[in-house]
Amino acid sequence: MKISLGLIVLAAATTLVRGADVPPAAGTPAPDFSLSSQEGTPVSLHDFKGKWVVLYFYPKDMTQGCTIEAHNFQRDLAQYQQKDAVILGVSVDSVDSHKEFCSKESLSFKLLADTNKEVTKEYGSLAANNMVAARNTFLIDPNGVIRKVYEKVKPQQHSEEVLAELGTLKR
Repeated sequence: MKISLGLIVLAAATTLVRGADVPPAAGTPAPDFSLSSQEGTPVSLHDFKGKWVVLYFYPKDMTQGCTIEAHNFQRDLAQYQQKDAVILGVSVDSVDSHKEFCSKESLSFKLLADTNKEVTKEYGSLAANNMVAARNTFLIDPNGVIRKVYEKVKPQQHSEEVLAELGTLKR
């Protein structure tokens, strides 16, 4: 009996740990959070109630793929604003790194520093190496519900994909 109970406890613990690696599903409430932006000011998801939120996780400031993805979101920012949507980028880099990245690349949307990796984990977006964020995006509706989850995003065309989906969902 002890072995069976031990195996049950081990299986339950494994499921709980594995569950943290799984992104929240479309149709579920988006977990709220508060992280510091590149300006050093706290930004919370609930600050954007009533707006669409594109919450994107990316590996590292000033790397090729992340720069392409950020540039494309910046390029399309006016289209997002027309759709009453905000862009929030999250990585495990520091506020200072985000500030430098925004300055160097002329980014005007918020980049959020998750240096303790808690929000990244909560969104199932910590890369397998546990060092950086995986390239995942969550499209969150004005009521705080996740409407679309993108995993293993390709940076080149991602902004266009999100804009197209946002156009479909807003009809």
